[in-house]
Amino acid sequence: MAKLTFNQRLIDPNSPDRRPRRAAYVIPSLFTAGNIFLGYVAVLKTFQGAMLQASGGAGASHHFEIAAQTIGIAVFLDGLDGRIARMTNTVSEFGRELDSLADIISFGIAPAALAFAWGIQFIAAGSAGLREQILRAGYFMAFLFLLCGAARLARFNVQKNPVPKNPGRPDRKYFVGLPIPAAAGMVASVIYAAGSVPLSFWPLSIAWLALLGLLSFLMVSTWRYHSFKGFNLLRPRSPLSVILIGAFIYLVWNYSQPVLLAITAVYVGSGIVTRIGGILKRHLRPSPQPPQAEHGVG
Repeated sequence: MAKLTFNQRLIDPNSPDRRPRRAAYVIPSLFTAGNIFLGYVAVLKTFQGAMLQASGGAGASHHFEIAAQTIGIAVFLDGLDGRIARMTNTVSEFGRELDSLADIISFGIAPAALAFAWGIQFIAAGSAGLREQILRAGYFMAFLFLLCGAARLARFNVQKNPVPKNPGRPDRKYFVGLPIPAAAGMVASVIYAAGSVPLSFWPLSIAWLALLGLLSFLMVSTWRYHSFKGFNLLRPRSPLSVILIGAFIYLVWNYSQPVLLAITAVYVGSGIVTRIGGILKRHLRPSPQPPQAEHGVG
């Protein structure tokens, strides 16, 4: 008897069109449910850290650190549920909608609340008026991050085969605008790399607000970001790729703070560099010469 593959085991034998079993559709949804749970934990830990910091208790940074870590793990799970759905042929409209709702919790609400509580709420400004203005700006920028993330998800759901403003190679897949998991990962990696101690120096909070504004803009922009959907987990790997993956795991395990920050910063900055490079390339390209008029004789 021939040994069945994993995908063949998922096929319903009573289905005329060889559709997967109903239970198979639960597999990617379990990863999405884990994504929702991690977003929920991140919100709770943000509240606990803010309350401890406000009351003068110890351990607030530990709660902020857990919140940042859970957002980072949610980014990883978000990249798995879609791949598993495509690998098992269990892509469904329900799964897409559930994934979008999970994303707005884990990558919209959770990082927005964490960004405000960690970077804005506990600043020590020189005057009460300055602190009040920064707090108001913080409320607005955190809300703007959430709003732009929701708009990014809505645009992703309704557009079919979107084309970025600076289209790249036709044989590669790209995101139009910064994906919301990458924006949330940037927020979480900065907090995690900074030791998760809440900001108190108000100029740093101003810089933090500028970063939130930049991420908000990039999410709703039409700038090109590389998509890794073409990366096949089942494809055989060369020895060099195995070595690189092993080295990457070692670096993340032992130097997680700078490595994760560098990864997110490079990805967020890649869209900016690509856009600026496209603009410079168009401006530096020599303009075509107008055709010379022919001079007839006689």
